[in-house]
Amino acid sequence: MSSGNGTSGTRRRTAIVVGAGIGGLAAAVTLRSVGIEVEVHERAGELRPAGTGLSVMTNSMTALASLGIDLRLAERGRVIETAELMTRTGGRIKTLPYRELTERLGAPSVCVSRSELQAALLEAAGDCPIRLGSAATGYTVEEDGVRVRFADGREAHADLLIGADGIHSAIRRQLAGPEELREAGYLCWLAVTPFDHPRLTPGFNGHYWGRGQRFGLHDIGQGQVYWWGTRNMSAEAARGWKGDKEDIARAFDGWADVVGEVIRATPEESVHAVPAQDRPFLERWGEGPVTLLGDAAHPMLTALAQGGSTAIEDAVVLARSCAAASDPAAGLRAYEAARRDRTRWLVDNSYSLSRNEQEERPLATAVRDTLMRYAPTSLLMRPFEKAMTYEPPRFGADDGSARAGADR
Repeated sequence: MSSGNGTSGTRRRTAIVVGAGIGGLAAAVTLRSVGIEVEVHERAGELRPAGTGLSVMTNSMTALASLGIDLRLAERGRVIETAELMTRTGGRIKTLPYRELTERLGAPSVCVSRSELQAALLEAAGDCPIRLGSAATGYTVEEDGVRVRFADGREAHADLLIGADGIHSAIRRQLAGPEELREAGYLCWLAVTPFDHPRLTPGFNGHYWGRGQRFGLHDIGQGQVYWWGTRNMSAEAARGWKGDKEDIARAFDGWADVVGEVIRATPEESVHAVPAQDRPFLERWGEGPVTLLGDAAHPMLTALAQGGSTAIEDAVVLARSCAAASDPAAGLRAYEAARRDRTRWLVDNSYSLSRNEQEERPLATAVRDTLMRYAPTSLLMRPFEKAMTYEPPRFGADDGSARAGADR
């Protein structure tokens, strides 16, 4: 990629971001906000958001605000007020007061469709070049930066390479070598669809728990809902599932009426089936001018609703670290050091919470639900509060004015 010159006459740093998902686009937005030129490369031939909906949690909102970035997601989705934990038939287990927590932490959490989040990030990225059909296959560290190779034979050179290419990252594969995915032993069905129902009050976030199965139903605004269902099965069955919408509806026979109704109201083509997978935590994310971000660095299960939010948080910390460092590689190592303990905690706790949520033994599920019903709300909210709290790291000369880099 080409390198421009700032008004001071010094060459501006350049970065190649591989992957145009949430993490990659967030990295483009935050790096540009501190004066780094960015070029994004995406293997897909079109920018079609993978998946359906998600929660953008308070920690990512707070992190973005530290760079003066406001994606206005509350206008694109629906602010989370509470989370209702229920039995499979709709009996109340617990109400978790998210609005109270987010007000104390200083920013909302929002349920939003991935297409709306993608649109917000693209708008914030402005005229950042995004090269589609551009599949990175590897890189070479050079004396003056890094050279990235692509499947069509092209190459690009920059000061920095950010691997944000997801759980099957080609950049991670070169760094870490062959790795096995960690299979969680269940399948996730996901969809966004227009839906109206008396149970679906504004801001409704329902979590229905059964034995080895769960169902989530979330108001994401604009007359749409995001729903997901899970069911325990072998890793092989989850990877190779070939069922249809009626199979999903049968899997939730006998659940609350709204569960079956929203499944049947959803167009077949809107339902995505995804095996639950992550990876054991990777301690080494980079070398020289190369690092990883988001699912490429630390894929996690969904129990804490932090996959996309953590990728956004990564992007903010990366930008602040790069802005504060005189040496690009040192900036990346500082970013990695600042993120390692927090993301390890998120990966580990998402995995352990997921095992509890997917429990299928009758006695164990009865004990789980009883504990959830009678445990103090403050105790149940503790891991979510930790996940939703953004504590900005300090990097040398970074005094909170990293955004000034955009004007240099």
